[in-house]
Amino acid sequence: MRRRTFLAACCSKPSTPLARGIAYLQRRQSRDGAWRSETYGLLRDGFSLTPFVANALMDAGASPGRAIEFIERHALQFGDDYPCYSVALSVKALARVKRPAPKLVDWLREQQLVEHNGRQPSDAAYGAWGIGGPRRRAPHPGHVDISMTRYVVEGLAAAGVKPGDPSMRAARVFIERCRAVDGGYLFSPVVVDANKAGDGTGYGTATADAALTLQAAGGDPSHALRWLRAKDRAGLSPGFASEARQRYAEGLRYYWAASRRHALGVSTDLAQLQRADGSWRDDEPLVKEDDPLIATAFAVTAQAL
Repeated sequence: MRRRTFLAACCSKPSTPLARGIAYLQRRQSRDGAWRSETYGLLRDGFSLTPFVANALMDAGASPGRAIEFIERHALQFGDDYPCYSVALSVKALARVKRPAPKLVDWLREQQLVEHNGRQPSDAAYGAWGIGGPRRRAPHPGHVDISMTRYVVEGLAAAGVKPGDPSMRAARVFIERCRAVDGGYLFSPVVVDANKAGDGTGYGTATADAALTLQAAGGDPSHALRWLRAKDRAGLSPGFASEARQRYAEGLRYYWAASRRHALGVSTDLAQLQRADGSWRDDEPLVKEDDPLIATAFAVTAQAL
């Protein structure tokens, strides 16, 4: 438990932006323990949002309510939404309350693009995780990126998987392959068009993901951390140089704030952006931060030191 514990559910008038954000999330929890999007149909089943919001609340030392029971009840029952994110965040949430999830860990291991899925270390996707679901065997990697890989590695580390484990060693290979010519990190060396700052250019959120993945996997994050410290700023993610790319910087506002907090230990003041009901929401929908459950969960993590 962190030194600050926010019992927002017990407070009729939460007084800080963080407490109001926590209270908003707790009010939006369904009776069965789930959080369900009212913005995106893909996220209405609660399988991805529930462990995501639960982890944000636990970042702040707040209770996730009945979320743990929902997660255990629906383990591996994901639909078309992001299975690797969902399972990795579930593993992390369960580990935080000392509940082992060996079946979920095994499922994540099976999804990694390594030898058992026909990959070799020379392959661009080697060591990564994709969206998840039916296993992707060589030569078709599907969509793989540094963000999904980070969340899986953090989930495995929370479950007790050690840096010397083959899955962690392979993940480090993929992360190093994401390093850009400018010293930052790319979103994906496989899906080139997914690099939101442009070809060959590192940017803040991807570089923070690299640092956090290397930390969790037992690698050396110093290169990524140096880049982040040199370019750090509190508002929008650095690295989006062109005007055309600024929409992505805007759309990643809360992801950047949360990643910045995790990677650099720096809290972002988001008070001026908070809405009257305690939530946060981004007007830019490119990466779904126009859903207040997503933006608010990131904002809570960003301020929870």
